[in-house]
Amino acid sequence: MPEIQYMLDTNTASYIIRKEPEIVIKRLRHVPKETVCISAITAGELLYGISKPPVAKHLPPVVKRFILDINILPWDQTTIQAYASLRATCENKGNTLSPLDMLIAAHSISAGTVLVSNDKSFNNIRDYIKLEDWTIHL
Repeated sequence: MPEIQYMLDTNTASYIIRKEPEIVIKRLRHVPKETVCISAITAGELLYGISKPPVAKHLPPVVKRFILDINILPWDQTTIQAYASLRATCENKGNTLSPLDMLIAAHSISAGTVLVSNDKSFNNIRDYIKLEDWTIHL
């Protein structure tokens, strides 16, 4: 079984759920399903998104199916340590991320994955994380 290589952030997971942009869907088709995951933080964000009104009627079942079909990595001691270290380093250097982005980034670092995101805020920590943007042509 292949090792997990890619962690989708919340915006990338949302693109896949909505099936657009097509470039993201095409990229996803070129990687084995077993190599893709999301953080437990992203799963929580997705469920939060369908918990607040208004929500398109078709969205809750699609999100729940996505969550059932994808590998969700739980937080563990390694992730907790990576978070503490990344946050301290970022604060010392004046780099900022939103709290949830910091948690997702730390999770990707601890899992040794490439974080798949088009969120430009992750560029602030490029020295510490592997990033890919599937919304652009390679």
